[in-house]
Amino acid sequence: MRLIRFARLSMVLAGIFVLAALLNTALSTREEALEPPLLAGRLLIASPQMGDPRFAHAVILVVRHDRSGAMGIIINRLVEDRSLASLLEAVGEESSGFVGSVRIFAGGPVEPGVGFVLHSADYHLPETVDIDGRVAMTSSPQVLRDIGNGRGPRKSLVAFGYAGWRSGQLEGELDLRAWLKAMGDEKLIFDEDRDKVWDEAMKHRMPDL
Repeated sequence: MRLIRFARLSMVLAGIFVLAALLNTALSTREEALEPPLLAGRLLIASPQMGDPRFAHAVILVVRHDRSGAMGIIINRLVEDRSLASLLEAVGEESSGFVGSVRIFAGGPVEPGVGFVLHSADYHLPETVDIDGRVAMTSSPQVLRDIGNGRGPRKSLVAFGYAGWRSGQLEGELDLRAWLKAMGDEKLIFDEDRDKVWDEAMKHRMPDL
């Protein structure tokens, strides 16, 4: 599988757009996990007492959660709107005839040069990774072309970087109330005004058991 590289994305986001093999390794498979991914597809909301400034008022979609740790994408750190044509050009793809733009998000402090496309589950390629049956992730120039041609997913979000936790780390942070939890609502993930996502997620947070 061809590795997709950007010549440049912006002064902040330069590097790799993530190939499917890397994505599959980062996520791992559910068959490899000895316990269910309890929080996959749910939202983590940074509590008002969050001590790490990198995550202040962050809302994170959990992509994976199993015995080896957890991975998620911050969904409310908009960096810029970028034309789809320039994005395709940056990954070495033919860009003529493509119109429209995509929103670029800072998905987290880990591997900020690695890009991820979160999208609704109505779209599927062989390399698409299902998250919870409602939200999925795909890494391929094809998803960008399909978005530009009107054949892509209904909803999509392009992010660079991710948040990661080693085994047991997220559970410890949850015990300390650093994070609150909410169901992964499609409107919050893709549609809501990014400046309102934290407030809206807080309204729908799950009760602590």
